[in-house]
Amino acid sequence: MKVYLLPQNGKFYKANLHSHSTLSDGKWTIEEMKEKYKAQGYSIIAYTDHHVFLTHNDLADEDFLPLNGYEIDISEDKPWSRYIKTCHFCLIALDRDRTVQNIYHNSVYIDRNADKVDLAKDRAPITRRYDPEFISALMQEAREDGFFVTYNHPVWSLESAEECFRYHGMHAMEIVNYSSYVTGHEERNSNLYDAMLHSGEDIYCIAADDNHDVYPIGHPKCDSFGGFTMIKAEKLEYGAVTQALLDGHFYASEGPEIHELYYDSDDNRVHIKTTEAVRILMTTGNRYNNAKTAERKGETVTETSFKLEQPDTDYVRFIVRDREGKEAYTHAYRVSEIRAAGK
Repeated sequence: MKVYLLPQNGKFYKANLHSHSTLSDGKWTIEEMKEKYKAQGYSIIAYTDHHVFLTHNDLADEDFLPLNGYEIDISEDKPWSRYIKTCHFCLIALDRDRTVQNIYHNSVYIDRNADKVDLAKDRAPITRRYDPEFISALMQEAREDGFFVTYNHPVWSLESAEECFRYHGMHAMEIVNYSSYVTGHEERNSNLYDAMLHSGEDIYCIAADDNHDVYPIGHPKCDSFGGFTMIKAEKLEYGAVTQALLDGHFYASEGPEIHELYYDSDDNRVHIKTTEAVRILMTTGNRYNNAKTAERKGETVTETSFKLEQPDTDYVRFIVRDREGKEAYTHAYRVSEIRAAGK
């Protein structure tokens, strides 16, 4: 029996789930972002401008879906400097008709968009208290309030693994933040993702641009089109896409594509098909990992399978690396759940 870890049915849609426009500190308007991202093969942008929740449903067409969201930041209560620790997380509305912003703090971006933002009438601005219990409570409140919550760029934020372990309530973390990466931070967080899983968090991983577009397209520091999430949904419709996010029907990538991922209970193996790769890795977060490559150096592999043979393995996830060193990442799948579904 086949158990599809990425759904058999539906279509993959390329998405940037963290972005900034001229409504906060980005250089492109929301319309320019749509135009430029569509030209690069994207179907979805989550508009997550700093601090202010605005809707952009009028940008939707048959080939493009805007998701409505915003980014919150909570920093140490010190004068801003390059050493200040901070926590950033994006909130993406699950309902396209959602307009009210409950969680907010005083911000120049709210002031700038005062004629557009719909702040809750019965809520005061939150304090910006850099405390893990306070931040976790905000994440949990956002989940309960109908938002998909992603924890962003921990390297740029100067947050250690131990600090990350104290946050609870996120749906996903950024395994890649492209803007941080191209501006000099090692914002590929594969090992941290494993550490978060081992700390007890049951979360997904995404890749996103976090684009501000200070540099033009084609410049090595252009922070667009480098980190994306491939979402598999029945159709390019708001509810279908946000449900796919909740269900984990996606993978993160810097370039490689994953076409198929399923478990076959008849041979007790997970099968994966990809674009050309120099290595396909099954990692478990422990010493029982397994990598598959082509038989000869310089050649590539596009499909393989891995046996689920270690009874004490908690989860598996998969990493695909191409000739340029770019990687794609699935989120973690619990082995007990895979096997149960295959019975």
